[in-house]
Amino acid sequence: MTQEQHVVAVRKNGDGDIVELKLSSGAVVDYLEAQHMAKNGQISGVNVFRGRDGDEHLRSNADGDPSNNLDNLPGF
Repeated sequence: MTQEQHVVAVRKNGDGDIVELKLSSGAVVDYLEAQHMAKNGQISGVNVFRGRDGDEHLRSNADGDPSNNLDNLPGF
């Protein structure tokens, strides 16, 4: 069984969109892989939702702490 991980840093493209995520294990995964892992319960603290645009997006679980929002995590 895979140990549950969490996101520790993000890489953004020129438009400011998150394209890769660094996990607590040190692994780097692309956005789509991170969505898949979140759906399978392999990444804690995040969830996948369907936006107004009809696409699926990854976001931090709401906990009232803006410092751990994906957009506010350090870059790598």
